[in-house]
Amino acid sequence: MGVQVVLVHGIRTSATMWRAQVEYLRSRDVAVTAVDLPGHGTRRAEMFTLDGAFETIDRAVREAAARGPVLLVAHSMGGLVSIDYVGQEDPPPVAGFVAASCTAIPRGVGLATYRFLARRFDALPDRGMWLTNFVLDRTLPHETRPDFGAGGYAFDAQDVALRSLSVLDLLTALGRIAVPLWFVNGQYDQLRVNERLFMRIAPNAELIVVPRTSHLVTAMRPRVFNALLGVAVATLERDGGKGPPT
Repeated sequence: MGVQVVLVHGIRTSATMWRAQVEYLRSRDVAVTAVDLPGHGTRRAEMFTLDGAFETIDRAVREAAARGPVLLVAHSMGGLVSIDYVGQEDPPPVAGFVAASCTAIPRGVGLATYRFLARRFDALPDRGMWLTNFVLDRTLPHETRPDFGAGGYAFDAQDVALRSLSVLDLLTALGRIAVPLWFVNGQYDQLRVNERLFMRIAPNAELIVVPRTSHLVTAMRPRVFNALLGVAVATLERDGGKGPPT
């Protein structure tokens, strides 16, 4: 049975952000599933809850694990939630984990400042979409620019999702992750703040920093990120997908 990839998006966006990765993986005959978390994408009418996010990830992982070893790939908020998920005391059937743009502890002044800025941004005319589009038009390549917002933007889920992240015990979870783990960050990513701490605690982690790249590393440098996914898939294929017991 071949490696199965499960993709988890970040805040405000949806499964569509992974279109370049889905196309790449399918071109290599690698099975892939991209989920929408509650309050996002096709599920924007729902309320975001951590329990709902964990349930969504777990359902996708366990369905994939019935077909082969699972590589979980998650970005930003999805990465933070997935760290807590993979690092459970009773580990889920994940054979490898790529955590992109999520090496920060979402608590205290940092989280409060992020929430304040997000609320101020949301209060702008058109909820700040003119500024979002301006930035994305100038930073994302043509091949991925339409994908980031194709599933719509989860404005209403943003603050509750950010607030809920404060209960995650990421450092304890990181210490429990016993499968191959890759942290992938853009050079200019604001969530690199606890990068060294995460690397010190995670026993099986490798760190890849992509030069001249922001927080949106998956969309800004899709070919680089896809190549890193190829390495992760090849690693699990080589090792037979040996992860924690199901």
